Amino acid sequence: MSVESVAPADLIASPWVLGPAVFVVWVGVLLFTRRILVRMLHRIAARTDWTWDDVLVQALSTPLTIAIVTSGLLVVGRILPLAPEFDRAFDVLLQAALVLAFVLFADRLSRGALDRMAPRSAAVHGARGLIQAGVRGLLIGLGLLIFLDSIGISITPILASLGVGSLAVALALQETLANLFAGIYMVADKPIEPGHFIRLESGEMGHVTRVGWRSTWIRMLANNVVVVPNAKLAGSVITNYDLPDTQLSIPVEVTVHYASDLPRVERVTLEVAEEVMRTVAGGVPDHRPVVRVLALVESGVRLETGLRARDYVAGFEVRHEFLRRLLDRYRREGIVIPYPTRTIDLAAGSPPGAREMSGFIGGRT
Repeated sequence: MSVESVAPADLIASPWVLGPAVFVVWVGVLLFTRRILVRMLHRIAARTDWTWDDVLVQALSTPLTIAIVTSGLLVVGRILPLAPEFDRAFDVLLQAALVLAFVLFADRLSRGALDRMAPRSAAVHGARGLIQAGVRGLLIGLGLLIFLDSIGISITPILASLGVGSLAVALALQETLANLFAGIYMVADKPIEPGHFIRLESGEMGHVTRVGWRSTWIRMLANNVVVVPNAKLAGSVITNYDLPDTQLSIPVEVTVHYASDLPRVERVTLEVAEEVMRTVAGGVPDHRPVVRVLALVESGVRLETGLRARDYVAGFEVRHEFLRRLLDRYRREGIVIPYPTRTIDLAAGSPPGAREMSGFIGGRT
């Protein structure tokens, strides 16, 4: 039968013409409806203070388009007289498209949630990359299992294999996983952060430059870097000189002669300490230094002066300037910093020559 003998009504009723026409009309109407619906939802979300509706609307856009096209293909598949093998392939394609739409929707929803939570939570902000990668991997794996189950492939052996494989991987990567979970603890609990000056239990001291998932980098004062595994760092005692704030006290001890006028010594020492606090860049100008008698030692009276520095490194400059200026001021004021001395008392009946020997030793010392 020639094409000219085919009636127009029969041509229109042909499934190969009707199917594509229905697909175009179906998808066109639904896409137009989706556009209006999404625009309406955006307006409603913009008028509310609740931010999660914005996340939901943004996550719906692309997956909804995939679902609309998939529904159109489903309608076409019911109209066209396809062979059984092509019909089966068509169904598999539809199942894959629906699973893809679900995975995209869940991934966009989780990413939007992380975007909202990261600025409010430092722990989520630091672990954002790892959380997003883990959620995405979980969604892809779940979507793959749903797809396999929907097309008739049993997923029970796959789940059993995943369980055994996960156990083997956990045993093989035990140390790596320990560092990973320790890194999650470091990011969430925040005992240290990049920029903090810390001292480890083993004696290393420096600025934290990076807190990674496997290790933490510490730049020492000598400008070399020590890389510490997170598992060891989480189990050690850490002194953080930047918590609760960067300022710290600098106690400085000095010993003066027993014959010194202590009120005058305290006044002179306080003047030098206050000058250092005002003029040295690392000092704290509004801090009021104090001088206290610490102990009566063998060679004199030991005093302690309480200074304050902007941070730990600035404390070296504060201590240096204070001791240098204090020594110069003591010399000008006639305040003596004594050398270590010993007094030897000889009892009656000491051996002959002992007194002369003690005088000789005392002369040498």
